[in-house]
Amino acid sequence: KRPKTLFCEDLTWKFMVRTVLRGKNMLLTGPTGCGKSQTALAVASALDREVFYINLGATQDPRGALIGNTHFSKDAGTFFNESAFVKAIKTPNTVVLLDEISRAHPEAWNILMTVLDPGQRYLRLDEAVNAPTVKVAEGVSFIGTANIGSEYTAVRVMDRALLDRFTIAEIPFLSPKEEGQLIAMLHPTLSKANIEAITEIAGQTRVEIKSDSPKIGTPISTRSVVEMAGLLEDGF
Repeated sequence: KRPKTLFCEDLTWKFMVRTVLRGKNMLLTGPTGCGKSQTALAVASALDREVFYINLGATQDPRGALIGNTHFSKDAGTFFNESAFVKAIKTPNTVVLLDEISRAHPEAWNILMTVLDPGQRYLRLDEAVNAPTVKVAEGVSFIGTANIGSEYTAVRVMDRALLDRFTIAEIPFLSPKEEGQLIAMLHPTLSKANIEAITEIAGQTRVEIKSDSPKIGTPISTRSVVEMAGLLEDGF
């Protein structure tokens, strides 16, 4: 069921399929633009599972984003408006994509601790004693994505206890051959010479970045490779 445009190790794909089918947690790590989020979405689609996307890296109010907010109106008085995350974990057999979890606020990690723990699997709506909780529905799986490395300036060092709640799989850059095949599928009118030129340039940046004294600060990502191919196809 793996789509032709998704290139990843067979073992990684099987790990992810198992994660979704068993309702477990997996963390995809790797450089930016290597296809972590797309891999997670592809697995959910292949297994015909609904996906709830939560961008933790863009969250300024962790409690509001993951739990919800209390509002007041003249007509209804005080009422609680639950978050999309609460709705997601109450929906059986769904995939919750926790994107950019390494950029999340530590308070978001604290909220997620009980949710991701296989022995607990609940969300506490308030810090008060006897506060109501929301149980994670049957079959819900959590897939997180993370950039781990000193070159990512907004990334936080992730709590070991949080990492321990995931099975971790690394998504590396594609090889030049795989990227060439991907470009040929996405941009079939592009010449073979242009495809080879793009993949060779990108591949050289990844070799250079691993040298003892690299002359560049970051390699060209697969996301950028695809965009370059699109620009060439459009005449740039």
